[in-house]
Amino acid sequence: MEPATTLSRTAAPDPSLGDPRNFINRELSTIAFMERILEEAGDRKVALLERLRFLGILSASLDEFFMIRVAGLKQQISGRVDETGPDAMTPAEQLQAISRRCHALVERQDRVLIEDVLPALERAGVRLLSGALSPESETAAAAFFQREVLPVLTPLALDPAHPFPHLRNKSLNIAIRFATRPGARLRYGVVPVPSLLPRLVTVPDGAVPLEDVIAANVAQLFPEMPVEGCWAFRVTRNWDLSIDEEEAEDLLVTIEREVRRRDRGAAVRLQINASPEEPVSRFLAGELNLGDGDVYWQRRPLALAEFFAGVLSRPEVMQLHDEPFSPVTPAGLGYGGPDLIAAVRDRDVLLHHPYESFGPVVAFIESAADDPDVLAVKMTLYRTEPGSPVVRALQRAAENGKQVTALVELKARMDEEANILWARELERSGVHVVYGLIGFKTHCKLAMLVRREGTSLRRYVHLGTGNYNTNTARSYSDLSLFTAGEDFAADATSLFNLLTGYSKPDRWRKFLVSPLGLKQSLLQLIDDETRAGAEGRIVAKMNALADPDVIKALYRASSAGAQIDLLIRGICCLRPGVPGLSERIRVTSVVDRFLEHARVWYFHASGEKKLYLASGDWMQRNFVRRVDVAFPIEAPELKERILSQILGTMLGDTAKARALRPDGTYERIQPAAAGTPLRSQEQFMTLARRAAFTDASRSPAVEPLFAGTSKIEVRRHKRKA
Repeated sequence: MEPATTLSRTAAPDPSLGDPRNFINRELSTIAFMERILEEAGDRKVALLERLRFLGILSASLDEFFMIRVAGLKQQISGRVDETGPDAMTPAEQLQAISRRCHALVERQDRVLIEDVLPALERAGVRLLSGALSPESETAAAAFFQREVLPVLTPLALDPAHPFPHLRNKSLNIAIRFATRPGARLRYGVVPVPSLLPRLVTVPDGAVPLEDVIAANVAQLFPEMPVEGCWAFRVTRNWDLSIDEEEAEDLLVTIEREVRRRDRGAAVRLQINASPEEPVSRFLAGELNLGDGDVYWQRRPLALAEFFAGVLSRPEVMQLHDEPFSPVTPAGLGYGGPDLIAAVRDRDVLLHHPYESFGPVVAFIESAADDPDVLAVKMTLYRTEPGSPVVRALQRAAENGKQVTALVELKARMDEEANILWARELERSGVHVVYGLIGFKTHCKLAMLVRREGTSLRRYVHLGTGNYNTNTARSYSDLSLFTAGEDFAADATSLFNLLTGYSKPDRWRKFLVSPLGLKQSLLQLIDDETRAGAEGRIVAKMNALADPDVIKALYRASSAGAQIDLLIRGICCLRPGVPGLSERIRVTSVVDRFLEHARVWYFHASGEKKLYLASGDWMQRNFVRRVDVAFPIEAPELKERILSQILGTMLGDTAKARALRPDGTYERIQPAAAGTPLRSQEQFMTLARRAAFTDASRSPAVEPLFAGTSKIEVRRHKRKA
């Protein structure tokens, strides 16, 4: 595997903290994460349906990577912007390295799919047919084409009167080459594959991809034109939005207009089921203004996320998934709002999703809509799902006469259109909808109820590391905190006032808020561990680490003797294990059934054990261009649960964890000799089931992994695991 950036194996990086060799390139670290996803897809010990799901996730991740990150680098080059990151790679150098890594990644993805996963599916009884069909299946496919497909197709001939069409982003198409004489005006045609039709067509012998059915019958679309060949292809376009919020008179209307326009963004990638020698590849690349490095010659099928959606819905595959797991509701919380409110009135409540149900979070909002004592509901919405029960509850609360405020983030990438629709629906129901601060994304996850209890008002707050989305709550690993603490409520009120009225508080009692000092507070927390020397201890879990100032601070802490463990799912620009620089830093990534999404920060703090949950990662954008919140966990039993049960278990994972090497590559962590591998997510499922039968006010008994001040206790636990 190619290192994430060039790093001599004989010479260590310059200990000067700002030396570019001390940083891994962000884009190549993203590709390394996608390589870990592919490893799971290629692991034959993983259930077959889960392997399909990982291939689909990889396909979708590559789409977004090209639409946003690669498109951004291409824009820098076209705009002659040579700005470099801390690793000092120019945009052109990054694009060259990305092309090499992504071509190799896609080649391995095709190999896993064609040579391993699809044959395994066939052995399991799922026959996905390609090539020549039996007479019965051919007849069935032709009948389906005549009945369901032909009426909705739009064949596009390409000649001087019919220039190359604008093809939608990520749309699947078929290129047709006609067997006409060289130089003829009509040489090629294009047929867009309708996205609303099923991707798999059922025939007597199995299922056939829709694009194959169209290709087999394409002569009907171009009568009297001899067809030389057909190739499925797909175009990926620049999908980022460029909005001047200062000039926008109505942000909702401006973003709505830009969302419609962005489908006309420049092409950044061509995927085609053809060999490099086929003239059709050069023709399409030329029409799309793409170079050879932008063309991905792939084996079929394309658009795996959509393709596997059809596979996963077939009844014969249902026995091929992981053992089913249903989230549990801890004892004492019940299934409705009153039980939860009563519990939160007495104590802080912590939920670990998806092992513990997201239902109490939904019930928290739903009960407020109908509770006559609730006077006001305030909430941030970053990403949610179609038919969201949370959004419906906010609408009902407004219709019931309560004061309801929803901060909808219109710039949530890839969810702009959905959030525009939610914003309009909420406004029609009487919800006061606001869009946050100009120039900043509101990324924090926060809800607050104001309730009359006797002669006074009491505020109840929910804070989370993930979105108010019931779909992702079943597949993302996140943490939720419910509290009625007065300091938390005061800070929540101040934050909503800031977002709706630009009212900046004099101070925050508990919250750390970006861009208002969160980064400075984090650097101070790291520097405190640096001063503690060998007694310093940091454990942090997040999705990404890229901010150079934070990385330098961690290097200083390591050099001073502090022990640092970083659980980072995706991007990591820090190089661990470099002598004299980061030899006391260990970085691990867990890629498993559920997407690791929670952000947790632990600092030993001379025995005080400061613990925070957060909505954002350690990235520049989260510190300076987003409103994010980190909040402390103070209840001793909840703090101990997170430290021992969650962080401690993940640090001991020897089944799905991979360690980052100094050169930017990852290697699997192996269990001790004759030891049983510890799979952290499996352990969390066991703990959740146990908690469902115990008093929710107490954590299940766990080994106090962080009880002492010495890092040796942690190392011992890892060796035992």
